[in-house]
Amino acid sequence: MKRTSNIFYRLDWVVILIYLLLIFAGWINIYAAVYDEQHNSILDMSMKYGKQLLWIFAALIVGTIVLLIDQRFFPLFSSVIYAFTIALLLAVLVFGKEINGARSWIAIGSFRLQPAEFAKMATLLILAKFMSKPNFSVYKIRDLFKIGMYLVVPFALILLQNDTGSALVYVAFVFVLFREGLPGWVLLTGVGLIILFIISLLFSPIVILISLVLLLLLIYIRISLDKRRSLYVAGSMAFLSATFFIANVYMELQMNNYLMVMFPVALYTPFLLFSFARKKLRSGLFLLLFFWGSVGVNYSVDYVFYNILEEHHRKRINDLLGIESDPLGWGYNVNQSKIAIGSGGFSGKGFLKGTQTKFDFVPEQSTDFIFCTVGEEWGFLGSLFVIGLFVMLMIKIIQIAERQRLAFARIYAYGVLSIIFFHFAVNIGMTIGIVPVIGIPLPFFSYGGSSLWGFTILLFILLNLDASRFELVR
Repeated sequence: MKRTSNIFYRLDWVVILIYLLLIFAGWINIYAAVYDEQHNSILDMSMKYGKQLLWIFAALIVGTIVLLIDQRFFPLFSSVIYAFTIALLLAVLVFGKEINGARSWIAIGSFRLQPAEFAKMATLLILAKFMSKPNFSVYKIRDLFKIGMYLVVPFALILLQNDTGSALVYVAFVFVLFREGLPGWVLLTGVGLIILFIISLLFSPIVILISLVLLLLLIYIRISLDKRRSLYVAGSMAFLSATFFIANVYMELQMNNYLMVMFPVALYTPFLLFSFARKKLRSGLFLLLFFWGSVGVNYSVDYVFYNILEEHHRKRINDLLGIESDPLGWGYNVNQSKIAIGSGGFSGKGFLKGTQTKFDFVPEQSTDFIFCTVGEEWGFLGSLFVIGLFVMLMIKIIQIAERQRLAFARIYAYGVLSIIFFHFAVNIGMTIGIVPVIGIPLPFFSYGGSSLWGFTILLFILLNLDASRFELVR
C-alpha cells in the first residue's frame, strides 16, 4: 500500500496530462473523420469512435496496472516478454488474418490484435537490459552483433507480414545507440547513404560514380600529410579512370562504363589502404570505407528498387521524388490529404464541417491519415496545437531520461523517445507529402486498439521506472 501511494505521488503528471489530451483529441478527430448522421451519437459502439472509446478505457486500465507493477519486473522478465512477443509474431505468419495486403493481425472472433505494436516495447526492454550491463560497449563488435540480432528478428518477422511501416520503426533504435556512445560519424554515414540512395534514383549511376570518385580524390588530397605525393596519386588515378571511360565510349569496346571508371580506383585502393594504415590516419581509412560503401549503394539501387521493394512502394517513392505523377492512382491519398490540410487555412472549417473528410475523399482518414482531419477542421492553429503536444511530450521524455539513476531506465526512456519521434515525424510527413506513405499510425491519436494499448504500455512503463528512480533496484 505504501509503494502504491508513493508511486502515484511521484508520477510525472505533466506527461499523463499530455497523454490524456492526445487520446481525447484523437477520439474527437476519429469521430469527425468517420461521422455518420445516422449514427451521430459519439457513444455509438457500432462505429469506430464508439469502439475507440472502449479501447481508451481499456488502455487507462492497462496503464494503471503497469504503474502498479514493481519496477524490478521489467528488467528481470525482459527476455521472457521478448520471447513471448516473438512467438506471437511467428503465430501471425501461420494463423494471422490478412487485411489490406498485410498479414499482421490475430483474430479472436470480432477482436483483432496486432502483435507488431507490442513488439517494439518488448524489443526495447531487452535492449535496455542488455545495454545496461556494466561490461557493455558500443565499440565491441560482439555487443553490436547481439543488438543487431535482437533487432533483426522482429524486423524480419514483421517484414514477412508485409507490414513495411512497422518494420522500419526499428531503424529508430539507432538513436538509442548514438546516445549510449556510438560515434557520430556512424549516424552521419547512415544518413549519407540514405541520401545517396535517393540521389541514385534521380541521376544516372555513372554520373553518381564519377562524382564519388572526384569527391574521394579531393578529400584524399585534403587529408593527406604529403600534398605533393597525394596530388600525383590523385591525378594519375583520375587520368586512368578518364582514359578507360573515354576509350570504352569512343572505341566501342563494349565494356561496362561503370567498371571502366572503377577499375583504376580498385587498383589504387590497396596502396591507399596501406598508406593510411602505416601513417595511422583513421580519417583516411574511414574515407575508403565510406567510398566503397557508397559505391555499393549506388550500384545496388536498381536491384533493391525493382526486386526487393513492392510495386506500391516504388510508385509512392517515385511520386514523392517527382519521377512519376499519378494523382488519381498511387498519389491519390497524399494528394487528397494535402488538399484537405491546405483547405483548412488558419483556423479551419470547423468541427464536422470538413468537406474532404465528410465525403471520404481521403482514404484511411481515421488511421494513417488522421492528421489531415485536424488540418482541415481545425486549421493551422489546431495542427500547431497537436504538434505542440507531441513536442512537449518528447521534451518531457528527454528530461525524464536524463534524470534517471539507472542505465536501464535511461536507455529505455531514449528508446521510447525514438519510437514516438519516428511515428510522429513519418506519419505527419506522409500527410503533407514529404515522406513516402508506409502506413504507420500517429501515436495515441489514430484509430486502433493495438496501437493505443501498445503506446500506452510503452509510455507507462517509463512513468513507472521514473517514479521508482529513487528506489534501489537489484
